[in-house]
Amino acid sequence: MNKLMLWVSVLVILPEAFAQTDLRGKVFVFPRESSIDHVTLITKLEKPLKNLTLCLRAYSDLSRAHSLFSYSIYGKDNELLLFKNRIGEYSLYIGKAKVTVRASETFPSPVHTCTSWESSTGIAEFWVNGKPLVKRGLKQGYSVGAHPKIVLGQEQDSYGGGFDKSQSFMGEIGDLYMWDSILPPEEILLVYHGHPFINPTILNWQALKYETKGYVIVKPLVWG
Repeated sequence: MNKLMLWVSVLVILPEAFAQTDLRGKVFVFPRESSIDHVTLITKLEKPLKNLTLCLRAYSDLSRAHSLFSYSIYGKDNELLLFKNRIGEYSLYIGKAKVTVRASETFPSPVHTCTSWESSTGIAEFWVNGKPLVKRGLKQGYSVGAHPKIVLGQEQDSYGGGFDKSQSFMGEIGDLYMWDSILPPEEILLVYHGHPFINPTILNWQALKYETKGYVIVKPLVWG
């Protein structure tokens, strides 16, 4: 009987902190500025990445710099980082190197952002609200390390930690997908319009495994 009660307690507690679920039509809400609140995304990525595409939607009224997606490996922060420096200015970090692009945005309003990087050429591409920006290049021939710690809401200065309140995200994030390939422009547009028909190989908002820490709430998306 005691063992049965223990398992019931575990089943009640686990869904609140650690879950794998379909989050279509929902968002993570980060309602305050914090050096604690974040979401860890869990993926079994065991091989280095030569190609990648990352897409997400974000809605925030922050005008200061903040992290949108932080991917670190043991001994290396900023292995892969999507960072918003200010309104309309985004940086992509690969292996601590970075490129920056600028886009026209209405503020505050929801923004759909996609970025891709190809090792063989070093070319990084960005799309903001379905519109391609000028290409950049960095870390040609590099491989993004495996076994990452992936965090939303904070920027990692160490593996899974080293958070700085002044770089934290405050707002809502949803529709996050990641592939180990370069999506062509026509598929980027489909993702932007809400049709990620290509099976995401790394992170899938429709079958996401994650863990929340601090004050992060899952709520319906009302601004899509």
